[in-house]
Amino acid sequence: MTWRWRYENANGGEVTDRPLPREVFPSQADAESWLGENWRELLDSGVEQVALLDEDRVEYAGLSLRPE
Repeated sequence: MTWRWRYENANGGEVTDRPLPREVFPSQADAESWLGENWRELLDSGVEQVALLDEDRVEYAGLSLRPE
């Protein structure tokens, strides 16, 4: 299993027009820990929400990076 984040705009479209980290993780926990440490930088780069993928399967999507 490999886990990765898909970076999305506010409408759920994938953000591909700028350089963003393309990390791959061995576990869901590792991916979620990384996001917890890096969400502010992603938000500053124009990412509004993320989806967590296990290979090509979406574990969950639409996770906003904006604090409530």
